[in-house]
Amino acid sequence: MKNKHTEYLLLACTAFLSLFLTANVRAADVNKLVETCTNCHGKGGASSEPEVPIIGGYSVEFLVNNLTAYKNKERACPETQYRTGSKKGTKTDMCKMVKDLSEGDIKQVAQHFSKQKFVRAKQKFDPVLAKKGKEIHDMYCEKCHSEGGTSSADDSGMPAGQWTPYLKQAFDEFNSGKRPIPKKMKLKMDEINKADIDALINYYASFK
Repeated sequence: MKNKHTEYLLLACTAFLSLFLTANVRAADVNKLVETCTNCHGKGGASSEPEVPIIGGYSVEFLVNNLTAYKNKERACPETQYRTGSKKGTKTDMCKMVKDLSEGDIKQVAQHFSKQKFVRAKQKFDPVLAKKGKEIHDMYCEKCHSEGGTSSADDSGMPAGQWTPYLKQAFDEFNSGKRPIPKKMKLKMDEINKADIDALINYYASFK
């Protein structure tokens, strides 16, 4: 009886140790993936580079959808370069960065950055255009980008406080068809012009 008890105890300990080691391996894998991301997007996804979007604080769904779009080459992948790390200065793009990621990898990366704080960029803006941009946002964008574009709960991204150069690039990609655009957003985009977009960008840049 004692031998049986010891055997069960050993099996339980082995199972626990196996789970512990597996969890540690997964954590190590995620940390490695995240480290690669932070070499461009900054610690916690708080990018200090105007051409590189801030990604910390976005929802899991939003991040998964966009990383998957890059993996499937449904989004344009402009050439960029590593900002820090051992590969600093080396050219790359988002399609290359995610091509070998599994669905599980993408979800874990998304979960990590969703838990970070969205650190708004400190940048210049035109107060007059920002006021006009608020009116345009309230009329066309608020339904999907609520609370002035500051809420991650919509799973639509947070334009408020995002880098201006990146927002300009995003709007260009939406308009040119280089980036998937939801039908509802396409209808709204068709109703506004270039000046309206400029005003919107200034409005989003006004968030500090």
